Amino acid sequence: MSDATLHATSQDPDDFAVQIADQIESFLVAVTEVAKGDEPDSAVPFLLLEVSQLMLAGGRLGAHEDIVPDERYEPDLGPEPDVDQLRENLARLLEPVDVYSEVFDPYEPRTAPVPARISDDLADVITDLRHGMAHYRAGRVTEALWWWQFSYFSNWGSTASATLRALHSVLAHVRLDQPLKELDGLDTDEALMGDETLEFEAGQVMAEEIAGPLGLRSAT
Repeated sequence: MSDATLHATSQDPDDFAVQIADQIESFLVAVTEVAKGDEPDSAVPFLLLEVSQLMLAGGRLGAHEDIVPDERYEPDLGPEPDVDQLRENLARLLEPVDVYSEVFDPYEPRTAPVPARISDDLADVITDLRHGMAHYRAGRVTEALWWWQFSYFSNWGSTASATLRALHSVLAHVRLDQPLKELDGLDTDEALMGDETLEFEAGQVMAEEIAGPLGLRSAT
C-alpha cells in the first residue's frame, strides 16, 4: 500500500484499521510540520491537540481485543528512519519547557519522579508509529494493527500520555497565570529527582518564553 493509496476512496472509512491509520498518519504529519518551527508561537497548543487525538486512537487500540499477526515472525522492514533531526528541532522549539518530571508507573509504590523531555518522548512515539505505518503501507494491515496495539501497551501509550500531561500543564500554567518554577540543573541525566531538586526560586519562564508569543496575558 503506497502513500498514494493510504487514504484511497475504495477503502471503507468506517473500517477500524482505516480510522486508526488515518489518526496515526495525521499525527505523524502534524508533528513533523510543527518540528519545522514555522509557527513557534502555536507549537505547544498544537502539540497538545495532536497528542490528545493520538491518545484516542491508542484508547481504541487498547480497548480492542488482542490483535494476532498473520505471520509468526515480523517481516524485516529494513533500517528505521532517523528521527534525530526531528528530536533536535523539537528540543530547540520547546527549550524553555522541554524537560519535565514524570512518575513512570503510578501503581508502583514509592516511585520517585524522573526527568523526561517532551522532544525525546515525541521522537520515541513517532518511531513506534512509523514502524507500524511501514507495515500498513506495504499492505500488511493486521501486522500494522498488531504492532500499534502491542507498542501502545509496551511503550508509546505511556510515553504519549506523559507528554500529554506535560503539555497540558504548560498551557494550564499560562492560562491560569501561574508561573512555572525554573528547574535549574534539572536534566534527563539525573537518576532521581526528589523534593529538594524542585525547590527553586519562582521563575518567569512561562510569561517570558511562552505566554508572550502565544498572545496571552503575562503572569504576575
